[in-house]
Amino acid sequence: MALGIVAVMTTIVYFDRHGYEDSAGDTISLLDALYYTTVSLSTTGYGDISPVTPLARGITAFVITPMRIAFLVLLVGGTMEILATEGRERLSISRWRKQMSKQKHVVIVGYGTKGRSAATTLLGNGWTKESIVIVDPTSVAMEDAHADGLAVVAGDATRREVLRRAGVGRAEQVIITTDRDDTNVLATLTVRQLNPGAWIIVSAREHENTSLMKQSGANAVITSSDAVGRLLGLASVSPSLGQVMEDLLSYGDGLEVAERDLLVTEVGKAPQSLPDQVIAVVRDERVYRYFDPVVTQLARGDRLIVIRSAQELAWAPRPGTHGEESAAR
Repeated sequence: MALGIVAVMTTIVYFDRHGYEDSAGDTISLLDALYYTTVSLSTTGYGDISPVTPLARGITAFVITPMRIAFLVLLVGGTMEILATEGRERLSISRWRKQMSKQKHVVIVGYGTKGRSAATTLLGNGWTKESIVIVDPTSVAMEDAHADGLAVVAGDATRREVLRRAGVGRAEQVIITTDRDDTNVLATLTVRQLNPGAWIIVSAREHENTSLMKQSGANAVITSSDAVGRLLGLASVSPSLGQVMEDLLSYGDGLEVAERDLLVTEVGKAPQSLPDQVIAVVRDERVYRYFDPVVTQLARGDRLIVIRSAQELAWAPRPGTHGEESAAR
C-alpha cells in the first residue's frame, strides 16, 4: 500500500510537472517527480522542487497532504505492529524457557483447528500453558496462540533453526498438524533428527501417506479424512452410535476416554470387574484389549484405558483421585 501511494503521487506530480518549479530551472522529469514524492512523503522537504501554479498547490493541499498522512500512518503503524508482535513472541518464549528446564514440554506444529484442539485437550489433562509451545508461520495463528497465553515460535517447521528455537531437542512430545502431508513428512524427519527419543504424533490428510510418515519417524499417525469418514458412516448407519462417538471425541462434557494408573486395591482383578469401563490395558509398553487372555488378571505397573464421565459425579467418583495408593512400580 505504501508503494502504491508512492506510485500514484509520482504519477500525479509528473503529469502536472509544468506546475512545479525546479530551483535549477530544469524541466521536471519522471525521476524528479519520484524524488519530489519521496522527500514529500517522508516530510523531509528540501525545497528544491516546489509547486508554483494554483492547480499544483491545490493538488498539494488536498491530495498530496492526505496521501502523506496515510503513508506515515502505514509506515509507523506497520513498524509498531511488527515490533509489538516480536515483543510478545520474545516475552512468551522467555517465560516459556524459564519453565522449560523444570518440566516436560510439548511442541505443537500448526495452530489451526487441529492444533488448537490438541492444545485444549492437553491443558485439560494436566499440562500447563508454560509447557506448550506453538510453531506456526502465520500471523493469525500467532495472534490466536498469544491470546490463549501460549508461547509461539514464528517460522517454517521444516527448518532446523525454527525447531531448535522451539526446544524440539528437549521436547517430550511433538504434535504435527499442518494441512499438507508433504510438509508433515519433512517436519517429522527434521524433528526425529533433532530428537531421536521424542514421541511424535502426526496428522495425515490421506491414508496412503500414513506409512510414509511412520517411516519418517512418526510414532502415531492420525488420518483426519478417514476418521471423519468413519464418523459420518457410523452416524448414518446408527445415529445413536454416531452421537456416542461424538461425545467421546468432544472435550469437557459427557463421556471421555482417559488413561489412569492401576490402584493397589485393583491388583489381581479382571478388567471387567472395575468401576470404570476398561477398554484396554497397557502392560510393558504394549496395549492389550480388555478381553485379551494376557491381561485376565491386572498386575502392578499396568495402566488402564477407560471410558468414564468427563466430570466426577457423586455416584461415580474417579478412582485414584482421593488419596488411593497407586500400584505403579
